[in-house]
Amino acid sequence: MNVGGAVGALFSGQMAVILGRRRTLWVCDFFCIFGWLSIAFAKDVLWLDLGRISLGIGVGLISYVVPVYIAEITPKHVRGAFTGSNQLLQNSGISLIYFVGTLINWRVLAIIGVVPCFIQVIGIYFIPESPRWLAKIGSGKEVESSLHRLRGKDVDISGEAAEILVMTKMVEEDSKSSFCDMFQKKYRRTLLVGIGLMLIQQLSGATAITYYSNAIFRKSGFPERLGSMIFGVFVIPKALMGVILVDKWGRRPLLLASAIGMSIGSFLIGVSFALQERNLLPELTPIFIFVNILVYFGCYAIGIGGLPWLIMSEIFPINIKVSAGTIVALTSWTSGSFVTYAFNFMFEWSPQGTFYIFGVVGVLSMVFIWMFVPETNGQSLEELQVLLTGTT
Repeated sequence: MNVGGAVGALFSGQMAVILGRRRTLWVCDFFCIFGWLSIAFAKDVLWLDLGRISLGIGVGLISYVVPVYIAEITPKHVRGAFTGSNQLLQNSGISLIYFVGTLINWRVLAIIGVVPCFIQVIGIYFIPESPRWLAKIGSGKEVESSLHRLRGKDVDISGEAAEILVMTKMVEEDSKSSFCDMFQKKYRRTLLVGIGLMLIQQLSGATAITYYSNAIFRKSGFPERLGSMIFGVFVIPKALMGVILVDKWGRRPLLLASAIGMSIGSFLIGVSFALQERNLLPELTPIFIFVNILVYFGCYAIGIGGLPWLIMSEIFPINIKVSAGTIVALTSWTSGSFVTYAFNFMFEWSPQGTFYIFGVVGVLSMVFIWMFVPETNGQSLEELQVLLTGTT
């Protein structure tokens, strides 16, 4: 799936520009539908792999276009909450699958996975296109029409429409800008922030721990089924906290709190495995490990789990959004693939050592966030472009 995700991420930016945000979401759905059906009716491992790759391509496209679309259609004072709700609903979906997956056959589970894809295929027909993408292709009247559908027919959108159109004309269109433009000095900070946050998200180990959660529970001695069900439910209220706080506290405080909590959780998991290895407190270490995994993922859910995608959708101006967004999404999927592949070998080498490494990544993440990540809360995308790149 990570291989497919990297392929999807590679083409996500260009596809979102050529087809638009809505049509790209349709393409995502078709890849996901094919993937789930291939898994559900697979007769051998080849069809399972094909289904996983197809799902990866669909999710790789989704991981870029959904945060960008949400950021482009929402007002600045609620942009964080709306984009964060994407992470909340992802966690809800994961929880549902963790719950249902312990009770039913995996083929039936794959059929269930097709249902939301079909619903979205129909639902996308009723939503407006991004006004910023419409401005980029020169559809001034459609920009106003889209904003009226988003803000309400009686709302005065003339000021917002004018700001979008003026700022879009001030930068080069995506089709005319070269790949090398994003390496200009004025864009270096935004590129560094985008890539850095994705590396933090993946190198902290959350994706790998999710994939191998049952193996971790088994190694610790905690009941696998009970652990999976509690783990799935626990992340929902934590992600909900992130949605509530993101526009009140801001992005930086939540990212810092998330990194601190994940680092502490990782170190405590490592200490618990070390105690288990020395046969100290054998009855309590499984509970310690499980509780600290919940601490780790609770902190992940409120910040680093979703905010890197939100910030990515905010900081890149329209003329480099394709190239920079593609690089950032590709970084996420390739690094995630590396960590997921390496985790199994690392865990066999040393469970406590693996989590100590993740704890160190958390400490380095705090330093990076403090030094480089800007606060984007409460500013329009056009205002952020001026602030971060000096475009006037």
